[in-house]
Amino acid sequence: MRTDEEFEEPEPAPPGPRTRDRPPLVRELLLVAGLFLVYKLGRQLAAGHTAEAYRNSREVWDLERALHLPGEGAVQSSLLHGDTLVQLANTYYAAVHFPATAAFLVWLYLRRPGHYIWARRALAAVTAAALVLHLTYPLAPPRLLPVTGLVDTARLYGPSVYGPPGADQLSNQFAAMPSLHFGWALMVALGLIAVTRSVWRWLWLLHPLVTLLVIVGTANHFWLDAIAAAALLGLALAAARRPRHVPAPTAVPRPRRPARRRTLVGAGR
Repeated sequence: MRTDEEFEEPEPAPPGPRTRDRPPLVRELLLVAGLFLVYKLGRQLAAGHTAEAYRNSREVWDLERALHLPGEGAVQSSLLHGDTLVQLANTYYAAVHFPATAAFLVWLYLRRPGHYIWARRALAAVTAAALVLHLTYPLAPPRLLPVTGLVDTARLYGPSVYGPPGADQLSNQFAAMPSLHFGWALMVALGLIAVTRSVWRWLWLLHPLVTLLVIVGTANHFWLDAIAAAALLGLALAAARRPRHVPAPTAVPRPRRPARRRTLVGAGR
């Protein structure tokens, strides 16, 4: 008597819902570049309101004192204990903001395309809202307001991304409210926490935390600038629905067929 057993190979399970396909790369590059260009031009339109910007800055300073927020000077004093520390803070302010956000979008586009459009929309929304505030509420940074007692760390220790306020044609230094440095950093951290599963993913919150200490310690922003950015980002995220996490399909083995018993001719005779 001979027994033959046949086994079936596992077959893939039906795939789950597919994440949204990647949008065309050229279109995305043109879109992001266009949004950035519109934002830069819009900031230039907000320039020239010097007197109003200083008046609004004094109002923000007084409001922070009325709210009993900690003084920005405490953070700056900590940075000024050594030249190396303050130079690192200036470098972080100048060199991390755009590259970190760009790297975040590129990584999402390549590895999490289903979440890329969600993150891009949220960043675009908070940036557009910030531009409206820049146009309607020009604000001088605390480093330009004498009553604060703060110094311009970038000008004194370097590196600096700004020239003299009256002669700077490349940027609008009277657009401190809200702080997109903090808003974008917070979006990067929240986005990476949302789309990854590592137990260490919460460490991404160090990026907005360090950014907050840097923008305040270098006297480029008030505390309220960061609070306003966080509020705008919260509204943007509430409006932009995040895609659900889709688990990768796994192979499911097909149930084994019963063994076939074949009887030889003449057996049992």
